[in-house]
Amino acid sequence: MNDLLYWLDLFGIMVFSLSGALMAGRYKLDPFGVVVLASVTAIGGGTIRDVILQTPVFWVVQPIYLYVILTTALLTIILIRQPKLIPKRFLLIADALGLALFAVLGTQKSLALGSPLPVAIVMGTITGVAGGMIRDVLCNVIPMILQKEIYALAAILGGGLFVFFHLLGWSENEATITAILGALLLRLAAIYWRVSLPAFDIIEKDNK
Repeated sequence: MNDLLYWLDLFGIMVFSLSGALMAGRYKLDPFGVVVLASVTAIGGGTIRDVILQTPVFWVVQPIYLYVILTTALLTIILIRQPKLIPKRFLLIADALGLALFAVLGTQKSLALGSPLPVAIVMGTITGVAGGMIRDVLCNVIPMILQKEIYALAAILGGGLFVFFHLLGWSENEATITAILGALLLRLAAIYWRVSLPAFDIIEKDNK
């Protein structure tokens, strides 16, 4: 992993940790709960990806990721004392940034490990969405990926763009930054204009 990817990965960990910590604040969890929620949000998707790909789990090999999570969670507790005063959109934006970063970086890592192109995109999507799913389930909230939100689609776009630019022969850094921006813009546009996929709604007949 080159320097840019490494720092983007750490930044993604920080952003997703912040997202998890803010969610914990909304549900009035204790400090341990904040750290747990920040941790599962930040490393949940990458852990599942690495286990599936049968490669050493990234945070086990490099504990610095755990230090970043712990520092972010503690700073959130100290500096943000009233999470309810923070606009919900801020939480969504932080989550969107983490989603875009991890979807692309997960795809890049999977390709580097020799995964076929479709598998790499799936692994990138898992990296981007699984941590947030675990976070939402722990908070007894329906995960955004299962709602009408354009969420997984943004992750798939990010991974797909990276693969496309990779096939075009772009440099790794150019492909990564452009794909991240593409996924992020789609997710932010969906948040701002409240664009969503149509819901699957079964209308039951009245037997009366």
